[in-house]
Amino acid sequence: MNEFSDDDLERYARHIFLREIGGPGQKRLLSARAAVVGAGGLGSPAILYLAAAGLGHITVIDDDAVSLSNLQRQILHRTADIGRPKVESAAEHVAALNPGVTVRPVAERLDGGNAEALLEGHDLVLDGCDSLATRRVVNRAAFDLGIPVVSGAISQWEGQVTVFDPAAGTPCYECVFPEDPAAGLAPSCAEAGVIGALPGVVGAMMALEAIKLVTGAGHVLRGEMLVFDGLWGESRKLRLKPRPDCPVCGGARAAEAG
Repeated sequence: MNEFSDDDLERYARHIFLREIGGPGQKRLLSARAAVVGAGGLGSPAILYLAAAGLGHITVIDDDAVSLSNLQRQILHRTADIGRPKVESAAEHVAALNPGVTVRPVAERLDGGNAEALLEGHDLVLDGCDSLATRRVVNRAAFDLGIPVVSGAISQWEGQVTVFDPAAGTPCYECVFPEDPAAGLAPSCAEAGVIGALPGVVGAMMALEAIKLVTGAGHVLRGEMLVFDGLWGESRKLRLKPRPDCPVCGGARAAEAG
């Protein structure tokens, strides 16, 4: 993209005024391609903010349909969307927000058989899915493709966000979570509940990390996990290190062999 249209200049003026983004950063956003795995609680705000920011192409991957119980927190969807595929609802509402953004809806469950094909060609992945098995598949495919993953997770009142980017010498998902938690220790939102605004906070943080990754602005949460406690209004950062015996990245191949 060489020039902004008059509409672009008005729509993205607040980005262009930021010295950390400016015109060059906004052009990078308009040319970027992001895959979002999950159009639910975390995917909803992330997709909306990426679209509002002008991230040019968003692939939304989700095989689920909108249900009434989703609407307490999944702000991308409306009551009239109940029963529709989430990816269709996502594409429709992004088009209404910013028709300059292209959305590719993929109504499939991402798995080991299709992950690389679905993620290939993207600049980054946002993982907001609710399946630990799918997170591992995303991690493996993204590592093999050399794509960073912005990862978010929530439960009850607490959420976390980090960027897995082994190509930059930082951990992958398997480094940090080598084993699934024992049964009952990590209940789903359907089992344990979740405060409705929490995914909005964490999903917006995911979009912010994605925007920084694309534009090069500021400090990205590579090798760090930001943990947010909504009940007490507190946040903290945890340092994450590559694990040399990681079966996926080998500690980013032992930090490129020392």
